[in-house]
Amino acid sequence: MREFHSVDAVRAAEAPLLASLPEGALMRRAAYGLARIAAAELTRNRGGVAGRAVLVLAGSGDNGGDALFAGAQLCRRGAAVTAVLMKPERAHAAGLADLRAAGGVAVAAAGVLEGRVRGSAAASVAGPDLVLDGIVGISGRAGLRPDAAELVARLAAAPRRPVFVAADLPSGVDPQTGGTDGPAVQADVTAAFGACKPVHVLGARWCGRVVEVPIGLALGAPELRQCGDSDAGRLWPVPGADDDKYTGGVTGVVAGSEAYPGAAVLCTGAVVAATSAMVRYAGSGREAVLAAWPEVVATGTVAEAGRVQAWAVGPGMGLDEEAEERLRTVLGADVPAVVDADALTLLARHPGWVRERTAPTVLTPHEGEFARLTGGPVPADRLAAVRALAADLGATVLLKGNVTLISAPGGEAYAEHSGHAWAATADSGDVLTGIIGALLAAGLDPAFACAAAARVHSTAAGLAARGHCVAWRNDAASGGGAGAPVSASAVLACVSAAVRVVRSEVPEDHGTGSTHA
Repeated sequence: MREFHSVDAVRAAEAPLLASLPEGALMRRAAYGLARIAAAELTRNRGGVAGRAVLVLAGSGDNGGDALFAGAQLCRRGAAVTAVLMKPERAHAAGLADLRAAGGVAVAAAGVLEGRVRGSAAASVAGPDLVLDGIVGISGRAGLRPDAAELVARLAAAPRRPVFVAADLPSGVDPQTGGTDGPAVQADVTAAFGACKPVHVLGARWCGRVVEVPIGLALGAPELRQCGDSDAGRLWPVPGADDDKYTGGVTGVVAGSEAYPGAAVLCTGAVVAATSAMVRYAGSGREAVLAAWPEVVATGTVAEAGRVQAWAVGPGMGLDEEAEERLRTVLGADVPAVVDADALTLLARHPGWVRERTAPTVLTPHEGEFARLTGGPVPADRLAAVRALAADLGATVLLKGNVTLISAPGGEAYAEHSGHAWAATADSGDVLTGIIGALLAAGLDPAFACAAAARVHSTAAGLAARGHCVAWRNDAASGGGAGAPVSASAVLACVSAAVRVVRSEVPEDHGTGSTHA
């Protein structure tokens, strides 16, 4: 489980170390880790460190000092290092002195932008192999100042783009929200000093690969967590020696309509793929569901469905009076429920139906549905907005997006970022809803169920896009590295394969005991 700590928590953890350690010791720890990461990138991308041109973009804060000290270490390994000082008069004095003592040179950013740099520094500025971004740190805010933005844009547009390694976070990205307000550094690798911060997942598109650099911080509870494969796999419900079709958690599904029978097939199929327990369907897409999934028990109404341990309701169910009555009946039952799509639109008219529930409820809106529930668009601080809605309705909220955010009513939060966007396809959310429903029926904690389901869902999309799911292979495309757009049906076909992926490091119990909660 990867943990992300708030900027305030990191600052508080740094304070006792700064008071007890010799001056500059913490910065040198960070710089040592940053230099190692940069050296590894030079070795991987340019064949080594010696003789390579390194450009340090040094701001006036501690991140500038980190980058200058790291640049000095690369100098001592044979790199030609030039520091571009954003504000020369406010450059970190000790870091700058160390760089010069190691053989590095420093120039003013204004001189670079005006073309006044000469000598060996000119070559480094014109075509560096690697850029160390130390313009601003976690005290900064979104957006780069014009001079920094122009400099970064020039470097990024070079015929041979240098490798960008960010010190703690890419400059121009908000450390808490991961948002941007104008230009920002697009890092290939980010060195996270002491701990990962929210930016490292909320602003993942800017951070590239994130590598933690330990500097000795003692931290408490995180602001945010990310569920890894092994975390999801360890608690994924699988049958044991004493289990049967009922004990794994029976899931009820209300999805689809005459206009949208596919939603019923996708949502119900996801439950079938995610669980070994019984699946009951109660909707108007009965014929389509049974044609696709004959193992499902299908009825016409919620009342006829029989006992279930959780409900998945909403995809394609429509907005008419019959759909509204189905939703009211589902939410009136004292079992967990995941609510999606049309059911969220209906729920925006009747928020009390959720507030009055005692059983756990999960809401899975995209941004438009979130706006209907809250009465306004999703703000820049998406995590705070998700937490606020979860607290207001007393429900676990999963806000879909390139970075999916999850919050329990009490504020416990997860984020899912797969590193790809292959799940961004029509009706893919119907599959996610079914997976969540299966995990709720198995008894998993709602917030963790959402995090684990989102992990498997994004993994399934990645497998499908790269042709690694046997059901969607053919002789001409047998699973290469490059991905291709996929449909929700292809994502669904890879759900079982994705469960195998997350469970790949979990020892098999060979039917000796169940792992469901």
